[in-house]
Amino acid sequence: MHTDIVREKVRQASVLMQEFQIDCWITFVRETAAVRDPILDFLVTADLTWQSALIVTSTGSSIAIVGKYDRQTVVDTGAYDRVIDYVEGIRTSLLAELRALNPRTIALNYSMDSEICDGITHGMFLAMMDMLREAGLDKRVISAETLISALRQRKSASEIACLREAVRHTEEIYALIGRTLRAGMTEEEVAGIMRAEVHKRGLGFAWDPTACPAVFAGPDTAAAHYKPTDRVVQPGHVVNMDFGVRVEGYVSDLQRTFYVLRDDETIAPPAVQRGFDTIVEAIEKARSVLRPGVIGKEVDAAARSHITAAGYGEFPHALGHQVGRFAHDGTALLAPAWEKYGRKPFAPIEENMVFTIEPRLTVPDHGVVTIEEMVIVTPGEAEYLSIPQRTLHCVH
Repeated sequence: MHTDIVREKVRQASVLMQEFQIDCWITFVRETAAVRDPILDFLVTADLTWQSALIVTSTGSSIAIVGKYDRQTVVDTGAYDRVIDYVEGIRTSLLAELRALNPRTIALNYSMDSEICDGITHGMFLAMMDMLREAGLDKRVISAETLISALRQRKSASEIACLREAVRHTEEIYALIGRTLRAGMTEEEVAGIMRAEVHKRGLGFAWDPTACPAVFAGPDTAAAHYKPTDRVVQPGHVVNMDFGVRVEGYVSDLQRTFYVLRDDETIAPPAVQRGFDTIVEAIEKARSVLRPGVIGKEVDAAARSHITAAGYGEFPHALGHQVGRFAHDGTALLAPAWEKYGRKPFAPIEENMVFTIEPRLTVPDHGVVTIEEMVIVTPGEAEYLSIPQRTLHCVH
């Protein structure tokens, strides 16, 4: 990540803390190459080794207490007013800083509902609480969930620019595969062409490259979150792909659907075309609802009800998730009020959140029809970051 984005996010955190009435925010980590707090990428540019405390206050000050050999890396970010290094242990320096600050509230990175805000390990939480008890500050601890959620989801202009660039590359690679896809290829061959193009462009993958891209040809596939196989693309198959790239630490996440024509076909059969059109309509209905102040549950319902009213079954997942440094990012979710989603479907939508919209349905004997677009929340209707797929791509 660029150091300017780290500086930008540290400054933003301080402003947000005033909004949420949080005096002091501590990100407490160790050996981050092995266990990495998801928020760390907003605070430093490289891994940290020994116990480290990255402290931001609502008054605008920022302090990093890190091991001796991590000092210069943190100094180089330019995000911290003071960088304090240690050799034997962090306790003395950390307690001295906290006693001087004497904050009314201390936010730590834990959450019951949001994996993106639950970065402190149980052991590190216990170690921090032990030190805070020594300082008489242990009763002032609160969750940093509201702060971290806002920091991740209120995208800056720099972040949005990175996301747009990732989307552009993804769409160009999809266009390439649209010119290449043919009956007789395997899912893995299709994926191999896309991976080669990612390497050629010097990009990263949005998630584990064993399943990025994911390619699903015809009926009876794993349908999602699975690696390409030696299944052969055949006439009559719906082929859908899930793919994204990483640009300057920010990712895209788009799905596209193709139909493989039979010898006697010049267009897709009515059942496939109807399914495709239903998905396009569902995405538009959701986008028209998605705006600041609504909750994700309402946006999900707009698409879900359209699909079920058309006679299709419910899709078994959220309509859409936030995108940022991860393909699945942020707390607020466009989802039904299902147990597994906790409070996420009830989080208010805010301007500059970036979401996917990705309903799906099954066309018997052909496969899964799905499209995934990326949109950004604006004061009015959400705007597309991607060029929406409105036409079913038919290939031979």
